[in-house]
Amino acid sequence: MDELVALVVKKTGVPKETAQQVVKVVLDYLKKKLPAPFGMQLDAFLKNQSAIAGAGKMLGNLTATLGKKKK
Repeated sequence: MDELVALVVKKTGVPKETAQQVVKVVLDYLKKKLPAPFGMQLDAFLKNQSAIAGAGKMLGNLTATLGKKKK
């Protein structure tokens, strides 16, 4: 989870404490709403370094896309 928090901080510029709260809220929500097997896979995903790096790229692309639409 620390890697995901660091990515949120890097990509958004929010303070680390805020990023930690956001990540926790989102993960708790997803675990509640997803079927149980997917919730367990979410925990496994967070332990996978390469998957987290891929998520960082995806977040960067999404941020860039959203930024383009605002102009």
